[in-house]
Amino acid sequence: MSTTSLPAPDRADRLREALLAAEFTVDGLLDLLGAPAYAALARSETVPALRATRGASRLDTLVRLFLLQGTVTVERARAALPLDEALGDGWLVPAEPDGAASEADLDGADAVRATLDVRPYGGPDGEDWFIVSDLGCAVGGAAGASGRGEGVVLGVGGASTTLAGLTVRTRVGSVLDLGTGSGIQALHASQHAARVTATDLNPRALAFARLTLALSGAPAAELLTGSLFEPVGDTAYDLIVSNPPFVISPAGPDTAGARRTYRDGGMAGDDLCRTLVQQAGAHLTEGGFAHFLANWEHVEGEEWQDRLRSWVPRGCDAWIVQREVQDVTQYAELWLRDSGEHGTGDPERYAGLYDAWLDEFDARKTRAVGFGWITLRKTGTGRPSVVVEDWPHPVEQPLGETVRAHFDRQDYLRTHDDAALLAGRFTLASEVVQEQVGVPGAEDPEHVVLRQHRGMRRATEVDTVGAGFAGVCDGTLTAGRILDAIAQLVEEDPVALRDRTPESIRLLVEEGYLEPVGD
Repeated sequence: MSTTSLPAPDRADRLREALLAAEFTVDGLLDLLGAPAYAALARSETVPALRATRGASRLDTLVRLFLLQGTVTVERARAALPLDEALGDGWLVPAEPDGAASEADLDGADAVRATLDVRPYGGPDGEDWFIVSDLGCAVGGAAGASGRGEGVVLGVGGASTTLAGLTVRTRVGSVLDLGTGSGIQALHASQHAARVTATDLNPRALAFARLTLALSGAPAAELLTGSLFEPVGDTAYDLIVSNPPFVISPAGPDTAGARRTYRDGGMAGDDLCRTLVQQAGAHLTEGGFAHFLANWEHVEGEEWQDRLRSWVPRGCDAWIVQREVQDVTQYAELWLRDSGEHGTGDPERYAGLYDAWLDEFDARKTRAVGFGWITLRKTGTGRPSVVVEDWPHPVEQPLGETVRAHFDRQDYLRTHDDAALLAGRFTLASEVVQEQVGVPGAEDPEHVVLRQHRGMRRATEVDTVGAGFAGVCDGTLTAGRILDAIAQLVEEDPVALRDRTPESIRLLVEEGYLEPVGD
């Protein structure tokens, strides 16, 4: 499909009005389909939704057209949409009734079908938005684009929503959405930025992003074609977001048919992610954030943490979180399924592609691949904070405020030595609870755990002094005064306690258990 065959966004407002009038929204779908059928759609399972849309309401019609990609009669389509405009603009095309998803009871009446997937998407403040993507590609991940062409444009998947939830949402002047795809990150950014620029190597993706913004009633973005930062020159932004083509795939001619523009960056190994992160510093304004999803290689003889630290540009703080690790066989299988190569009936081709992936990994001494998040903040400091951690545990999205608070704490810790910590005052974060673990009935617990019930949901074991210190922190007494009182209670030398405790306080602040009270 070429870019010119996609609908123009000029009259998208009329289609939007019709969709909203029919309650073709996230809430409307939940009411119509029920939670199980709605969740099944996210797994690309359509039978429950087909059963739930046997009625003749406008919402039934729109679900069958745009979510299930079936045909409906012209009569039903006209009742739900401005049909002549939808046909003229290319959202719908004439079609023959096709069985279960058509209206066979109207006996061969003219029918229409959708040319694109249009999917309701709820904004963070209750906005009714719509994400436009290629048919059958609304949900990303394994098998999300099976059998599709190289230029396929996916809709909303887990990676998209993860990145949207990670992003710091403060009012800014400018945002760059690099590799916009169907435009979901640009759509979010349009709510808190004066100017949004969206780029993509795939011109079709830019056309889809334009439709997503228009159909969602969002301001138009500046749309530029090109790779990495090339389209924007030397321009700097207050916020950069990117869900790039991070898949580490072989580039030989034998694998060409299995490559996809949305996922394969065309560089060796994890060079695309490295280049993106390293170049981002020059495109951030002072205090600006950059958020990336990325894959990285675990190379024999090299610590993966050191590999990622080397990516961080000068003058930037960084927080890098590894969420998952796959060995090279799991990784190859995941993306071969994604491109539709698994189970195609051509075992020789599949085996050849599989071999090509493993040959590439062997040549690079890659033993596993990590998945995760990279956040940069431009500070210009000569003492950058670079935190690299492995955190495969559940978290609570959205995390944007958690991310912002992390970097605020790094600022505090960078400017407060041990003496300043002891002179500071702290409060226990509101979501932190204390758990005591031990044998039932025992006089004293075996150990005490502080646990967060929001954000990263961390847990850390503390000793008696740490538990007592955290429990007393309400912002009224300095850390030093609290330690002096604890020393008296436990009959310990207060000077020795003051000497050994700042390191523990620093860790509790860094990980968000304690919050500094402003001067």
